Amino acid sequence: MNASDAYEKIQNQWDQKLPFVVYNAPDSDRLAMFFQNNDIMYSVEEYSDSGFIFAPFDTAQKTILFPYSKSKFYSTSIPNHEDIGQRQIETTPQTTEDLTVKTEHIRLVEKGIRAIQSGVIKKVVLSRKEKIKKEESINPLLLFQRLIDKYAKAFVYLWFHPKVGMWIGATPEILLHSSNQTFFTMALAGTQPYQGSKTPVWEDKEVEEQGIVTDFIVNELSLISSTIHTSATYTHRAGTLLHLRTDIKGELKSQQSGLEDIIKILHPTPAVGGVPKQKAKSFILKNEGYDRKFYTGFLGELNINVEEKVVSNLYVNLRCMELKEKEATLYIGGGITKDSDPGKEWEETVKKTATMKSVLF
Repeated sequence: MNASDAYEKIQNQWDQKLPFVVYNAPDSDRLAMFFQNNDIMYSVEEYSDSGFIFAPFDTAQKTILFPYSKSKFYSTSIPNHEDIGQRQIETTPQTTEDLTVKTEHIRLVEKGIRAIQSGVIKKVVLSRKEKIKKEESINPLLLFQRLIDKYAKAFVYLWFHPKVGMWIGATPEILLHSSNQTFFTMALAGTQPYQGSKTPVWEDKEVEEQGIVTDFIVNELSLISSTIHTSATYTHRAGTLLHLRTDIKGELKSQQSGLEDIIKILHPTPAVGGVPKQKAKSFILKNEGYDRKFYTGFLGELNINVEEKVVSNLYVNLRCMELKEKEATLYIGGGITKDSDPGKEWEETVKKTATMKSVLF
């Protein structure tokens, strides 16, 4: 199958209102596609299932699966897309509604800082959503092509189910790569804009946040892993943003531990929830005031046979949008520690929305 045939198949699947996902893995020159052959909404019952998984932030909600047995899988090389005009988004004056959203988010961050200072939690990730309305219909396939061209080192996807809706994103964060008893994950925290050859300087708050995330993941995984190796922390570029990253890999202690055990430990990671995990998650569900849905959930290939190995490649659902015909809902957040500045945290979310808006306009 060539690339033009692939995009035609995606369009046909969408026209028939049948579930599909098309995606491009980091540093890959391939497009991969799952086309489900009916409109049933399957949920994950066992993590021994095989297919493409789409999980929400809140583990009390259903995790959706496009089963391999109920889908057709295709792969093809990525075409050279035409120039699709990567222009910077024009800034517009804040409206009264914008100022209200800003005030509410700053109050939320202040509440998070007080919870940290009181010792209830060490770190919490707080987020908001923003709706963008357009006069003309949004073309999801065009947005997907733009994201591929802009974010070669991200997991770029376009996902649709008629009973759920359409999501699109370009996430830099691996939740889990696993093959048999070995696994790989990462600790990602801190954000600043990429400024060419200028050497990034990380503040103490960002370094502390990265340390909290790394320590939590390593300590929790040590319960089921016989060996864990961590890299030195380094600066990782994801499009127009930089993050602090530590790579973590290991092996499971026994055949009794498996994929589900690792996922339960990792999700939600401290990079999207907080520490301690359950207390931070409870704070988020009680105080954010909206449903994150699939934002900060995870997605990807579950138990796929590759060269006689069963592999899973799962990514945290960051830098994503929920799409409707003339409306996009952006989801953005940031990690809060005791040294966070509420005003700066607001500005960080604004910078992150600009990243996705640059694709919309």
